[in-house]
Amino acid sequence: MTDEKYMRRCIQLAKNGRQTTEPNPMVGAVIVHEDRIIGEGYHIRPGGPHAEVNAFASVRPEDEHLLPQSTIYVSLEPCSHWGKTPPCAELLIQKGVKRCVVGCQDPFAKVQGRGIKMLREAGIEVVVGVLEEECLHLNDHFITFHSKHRPFTTLKWAQSANGFIDGKFSNYYTQALCHKRRAEHGAIMVGSKTWEKDQPRLDVRCWYGTNPKVYVAHGGVPEVEEMSLLVEGGATLHQYFIDNGLWDECFVEIAPFDIDGTVEAPVLKDAELVEKQVVNDRTVLHYRNIHQS
Repeated sequence: MTDEKYMRRCIQLAKNGRQTTEPNPMVGAVIVHEDRIIGEGYHIRPGGPHAEVNAFASVRPEDEHLLPQSTIYVSLEPCSHWGKTPPCAELLIQKGVKRCVVGCQDPFAKVQGRGIKMLREAGIEVVVGVLEEECLHLNDHFITFHSKHRPFTTLKWAQSANGFIDGKFSNYYTQALCHKRRAEHGAIMVGSKTWEKDQPRLDVRCWYGTNPKVYVAHGGVPEVEEMSLLVEGGATLHQYFIDNGLWDECFVEIAPFDIDGTVEAPVLKDAELVEKQVVNDRTVLHYRNIHQS
């Protein structure tokens, strides 16, 4: 129970970097001595210090002598390679912590268990897999990109109560949620018809953060280089991703009225409902692809 408690704190910290860390993963780290947190941190942005570095930097000088009797909790396996920053596994060894609890293994090709191996070979006790599922979901963008070699793909559309999408359905609150999702993805895609007819801005004006890179599908789905993709196209583009199993999660906003529409909403396949949210008078259904979770 103690390990789970501090791993939850790691996850909580890691989420602070949701809109700033891509293409790096979100990571939180907590250093504990005798059930007292003496240091904590999270990864803020690519090229910046990793969570473990920030956690050690937050330890007060009068507490540094406690590190050899302390446990460090990390939501993702400490890195073992030189990138823009030094290996975090080496830092843990230098600091002399006695124990490391890891949420999940890093799927990145340059890590994949090497960090864990380094720590164990240095005599540090390592526990792996505490709240593993939650830690994996935390970085589903990063993990999908590195394990499946494609962007984590989110579908999003709004429809009437009777299942048509050719209308205006969002209110201010659901528009803000949509823009939040845009800020959490590296790229956004629409079809050429949507682009030409609606001339959408596809920015984050109702939220904060960085605008995603825009891709327009002209007669085919373009190759996306970013780690995550939000699809906001019409029925044809959405159905292509659904039929080919190239989606990971989907948000469907349902307005509380019918329309005399002509374009029917896409038909989801292999979908599991994970959350139902009521936003003002709109219902937002959150699905995950059962084959990708």
